[in-house]
Amino acid sequence: MVLFVEYPKCTTCQKAKKWLDTHNIEYTSRHIKEENPTAAELKEWHEKSGLPLKKFFNTSGMLYKSMALKDRLPGMSEEEQYDLLSTDGMLVKRPIVVGGDFVLTGFREKEWEERM
Repeated sequence: MVLFVEYPKCTTCQKAKKWLDTHNIEYTSRHIKEENPTAAELKEWHEKSGLPLKKFFNTSGMLYKSMALKDRLPGMSEEEQYDLLSTDGMLVKRPIVVGGDFVLTGFREKEWEERM
């Protein structure tokens, strides 16, 4: 069983959910806007993922762009970035899949096939 953090209106999330269903992978779905990840969860997921923290930001989102985060993030500490991400689910890259020993951000089918 994995945790599937999604924004249901997101077409990438819809494709990812269909992929999970097609591959008979059990998951618990969590709406990222209604139940935004906490700073503590984001820190745990980031450490488990092995990815750069920037991979947890929805860099193509309107909120990211309107806040000029491309220029602001390099000057922020990791703690400040976790706190910022936890303020609004629309800042967070989606979908996120959290398994026992892995965390995946975004939907790249090849990567999902290798990890799940």
